[in-house]
Amino acid sequence: MPTLPMERRAEIIRILEAQGSVRVATLAVRFNVTEETIRRDLEALEEQGILQRTYGGAVRAGITPVESPVGRRELEHRAEKEAMAQKAVDLIEDGETLFLDSSTTALALARALRSKQRLTVLTNGVRIVMELATRSGYTVIATGGLLRESSLSFVGPLAERAVSQYHVDWAFLSCKGFTLERGMTESNELEAQLKRLMVSHAHRAVAMVDSSKFGHVAFATIVPISDLNILITDDGAPGAILDQVRESGVEVMVAKVDKANAPA
Repeated sequence: MPTLPMERRAEIIRILEAQGSVRVATLAVRFNVTEETIRRDLEALEEQGILQRTYGGAVRAGITPVESPVGRRELEHRAEKEAMAQKAVDLIEDGETLFLDSSTTALALARALRSKQRLTVLTNGVRIVMELATRSGYTVIATGGLLRESSLSFVGPLAERAVSQYHVDWAFLSCKGFTLERGMTESNELEAQLKRLMVSHAHRAVAMVDSSKFGHVAFATIVPISDLNILITDDGAPGAILDQVRESGVEVMVAKVDKANAPA
C-alpha cells in the first residue's frame, strides 16, 4: 500500500472516483497509518477542490453529503412540498394505483390525498403507511425489507421484489439532487435502486423536486430526466433549467408557494 503522502492521496482520489465517498477509519486501516494522517490527507485534497470533508470522512466535490434525519427533513421547505403535493393530487383519479417513495415530499402528498377515493398505494415509507392506514376504502401495501433508521424506509432485495411484482398508474418520487446532466440523484444507493424500479414499473413517473435540490448531485443516480413524464417543482426553480427540461419532452408543473402563509 502507498505510504508516501502523494501516493496515498492519489489512491484516495481513485477510491473517491470509484465510490463517491470515503471514511477516515477505513482509509487508516487500508494504508496502515493513523486517522490523524488521513485527516491531513483529506484536508490537503479539500484545499485543492477535489473533495468535501464530512463527519468521519469525505465525498467528491460537488456531491451532496449524507442525508439529514427524516424528522428534520420534514420541516425543511414545508410550504414548497405542500404546494407541490396539491399539484400532484390534481393528476390522480379515484381508483388509481400509485407508488409513493419514502421521501418527506411523498409524505406531504399522502396527506393531501384525502379528496381521493379507492386508491391503491404501494410504498416503502413507514410514515406513509401510518398516514394512510386509517383511510377508508384505500388499499395500502408496504414493501417490507431492510429498515433504514435515518429515513424510516424499507430498502433492499425484499423491497425490490415487492415493487417488481406490480405495475401502477403513477410513481411519485423525490430526490436529494437534480441536474440536467446527472438527472435525479439520491444519497443512498439502495434508495436509488428502489426508486428506479418504481419508475420502470409505473405508467407515468412524476418527480416532485423543490427548488433547493436543483444544481446538486448526490451519490447515486435514480434516473435521467428523459425517464420522467412530469416534473413538479415550486416557483423558486430556475426558469432556464425548466425550459431545458421541457425541451427534453418532460412536462413541467410549477406550484406557486404562498410565502405569507407558509408553515413556521
